[in-house]
This record gives sequence, structure tokens and C-alpha cells, in this order.
Amino acid sequence: MSEKTQNCSSTAASILTLGLGWFPHTPGGLERYIYELTHELAACQDNIELCGVGLPESPVDSPIKLTNLASPDSPIWQRFWSIRRNFQKTRVTKPDAINLHFALYSFPIMDILPKNIPITFNFHGPWASESQQEMVNHQLSIILKRWLIEKSTYNRCDRFVVLSKAFGNILHQQYQIPWEKIHVIPGGVNIHRFQPNLSPQAARQQLGWPDNRHILFTSRRLVYRMGIDKLLQALALIKPKVPDVWLAIAGRGHMQNLLQQQVKELGLEDSVKFLGFLPDEQLPIAYQAADLTVMPSQSFEGFGLAVLESLACGTPVLCTPIGGMPEILTSFSPDLITATPDTAAIAEKLANILLGELAIPSRQDCRQYAVNYYDWHFIAKKVRDVILA
Repeated sequence: MSEKTQNCSSTAASILTLGLGWFPHTPGGLERYIYELTHELAACQDNIELCGVGLPESPVDSPIKLTNLASPDSPIWQRFWSIRRNFQKTRVTKPDAINLHFALYSFPIMDILPKNIPITFNFHGPWASESQQEMVNHQLSIILKRWLIEKSTYNRCDRFVVLSKAFGNILHQQYQIPWEKIHVIPGGVNIHRFQPNLSPQAARQQLGWPDNRHILFTSRRLVYRMGIDKLLQALALIKPKVPDVWLAIAGRGHMQNLLQQQVKELGLEDSVKFLGFLPDEQLPIAYQAADLTVMPSQSFEGFGLAVLESLACGTPVLCTPIGGMPEILTSFSPDLITATPDTAAIAEKLANILLGELAIPSRQDCRQYAVNYYDWHFIAKKVRDVILA
């Protein structure tokens, strides 16, 4: 029996999970969270079925049953119908517990879920508010998302898991969920996938990055709330003092062309590289190649899994005081939290760090903090306790 199995509950459970896509085919933070959680639960001998949209066939050796309910490319109302119909068609036995992760795909099946089975919703963020922030939908669409889909879905759930007190407050204030139903459990990191097993020089060599410059790294969707534009402005401010600074940006999004134009206007062509989509196997290498990971978020950063990934790889993280990120760093290195999310505050901290005026945690200390408090194995056990309560 493995060490993980020995540390799990002696009674295996059947847990029905509904998510979004499948990591790494859909490389988002929510998908990674679900992937790690379901695999940890399966390692505890629980029977896990994951329903979603655009899921692949279950691999023969997979410990998790994957049930694809619809195509992500179909129109939304057709997707709803497919989710509902295929969910009904694939039901065989009742689970012990139900764990939902995304309101849009949970909404079509809420009234046909098995009765008297506890429903736990993992709240990953205010979907309607995030859409409004990015200005990608009309006001009517925002209202429908919040009141028809999100609110009605949450009202049928028994309990909630949030990644931070910040998102607990949003769930309570915006959606009127009582605090007694809300459980704050931080995200976790796979400490085996993310670990400092390369020297910074070796990591840079593998990626073809400069070996004689101060390297900053950020892995973000290129959308407004992630604050990449603020980071670029901050880089321009500190460049006269730190001319050898170099920023690598991993990720894609609708702001990419605007950000590339901003780089040209700021004269940063020699100091910024857009990596586009970074394959999952290269992500730990990128963290290890950097002197510092930067998270310049401006809103709705419920937790920040990238903070944990970087720390587990031994690389310190500078973040803005947004959402759940300060909840990770306050007890470890509060000096790595900027005073405000503004450009000037980001620039000030960056300059202090890169000029050696502000001490940052060692590689070993970063790694140990992540291992001690955010190992996915122990985080998953806490989530399991809520799901099966």
C-alpha cells in the first residue's frame, strides 16, 4: 500500500465531479485544479467520475472515468441540451457526493441531479463579474450569467469551497451565500512536477534564454485584469536603473496585439519576449530560469496557483495586493507584496529587488514553504472532508 493510500480515509467513496475541459488539453488554472484534485482523490481509492465538455476518451490506465457531455464548439443552447441529455443517458448508479466546479455547465443538470446527495460547489470566481471586467459581453448577457445561471446554481448547492477569504467574501456579498456554508481551502501544488531540479543556468540554457541578465517571468492569460500592461509600464520605469532586465511572458489572450504594440511604444523590444502558449513540461523550467516571478493582477485573482508553482520551483514571487495572493505570501514574505496594484508600486518593488535593496527568500526557503503548506495531497484531503461531510 502506498504512503498516500495509507494517509487516506479507510472508506472509499463514489464522487461525481463536473468541471470544464481536461488538462492539459485545456491549459487553464481551473482545469489544472480539477485535474490535480481528481487524481489525488482517485489515489485515495475513491471512485471518481469527471463530467465535462470536450473531454477525451478515458485512457485505459486512467484512475478516473471521463464522461464527455458536449462539444465546446457547439452553440451554447445546443451545448446545454447536449449536457442535459448526455448526463441523463450516462447515469448508472448514485454517487455518495457531487462536486461541481463551473456554473455554466452545472446549470443544465441541477434539477436532474440525484436527490438527497450532498452537492459541494468549488467557487473559482465570479464568472459574470469577470466577463464584465473584460468587456466581452453585453449588459444583458452579464445579468443572465449572474442571476439566471450563477445565482440559481449556487442556491441549489449545500456547501462551497473557496480558495481564499477574498473569494469567500465575494461569494457571500455578491451571491448572498451564508458564511456557514463556505469553507476556505487554498489551492495546492504538485510538488513532484514543480521542483527545483535544475540550476537557473541550466534552465536558461534549455529554454534559450539570456544567461547574463536579470530575468522576470510571468505566466498569465493576456486579458486586462492580469495587469501585464502595468508590468510593462513598470519595466519601462526601472530600465534606466536596471538596463539588463528581461521579461518573459507566457500565455495567450485577446490583448496580445495591444501588448506587443505597447512594448514597441515603450522601447522594450530588447527587454520583453512573448512566449505564447508554453507547454506544460516547460513551465517548471521557466520558473527555475527566472530570478523572480511577477503576478501583477488588477482584479479577481481568487488565489493564484502560479504563485505556488513558482515557490515550489524555488523562485520567489512578487504580487499585487489583489484577491487571494496576499493570503499566500503574507506569512512567508510580506515584502513581496506591492503597496498597491499601480504601475509605480510595481516598479518600486522591482527596482528594490533587482538592485539588491530588498532581500528575497532563498531557493530552499521558497521550496520548503510550498511543500509544508500547499502539497496537493494534503489540500485534497481537506477538500474531500468537505465534499463527504
